[in-house]
Amino acid sequence: QVQLVESGGGLVQPGGCLRLSCAASGRTFSSYAMGWFRQAPGKEREFVAAITPSGGYTDYADSVKGRFTISRDNAKNTVYLQMNSLKPEDTAVYYCAAGRVIAASPVSYDYWGQGTQVTVSS
Repeated sequence: QVQLVESGGGLVQPGGCLRLSCAASGRTFSSYAMGWFRQAPGKEREFVAAITPSGGYTDYADSVKGRFTISRDNAKNTVYLQMNSLKPEDTAVYYCAAGRVIAASPVSYDYWGQGTQVTVSS
């Protein structure tokens, strides 16, 4: 069992940056691939980024490539999402998730956090 708690969301102006954190409980964090997803009102949950258990491979949605960076610190049981050059269309609730394999599909992840709101607006 893995429990995930996101933090770091908030209100930011277009062009600004935020860093999201996701703290995981349990001693098996380093065996899980981790993903970030987001969901805007009235839209389906969409893939943002993912990272392998070792951190050696990452994957990004085309819409965030070059602006967002996913990373992890297995010693701290934490995964991060650095978000730069934020746009209004990045506004959503952001969720972290843990799964056995790196994937872009939400169904591949077994555990989810409660989400953190990110609002990009002037």
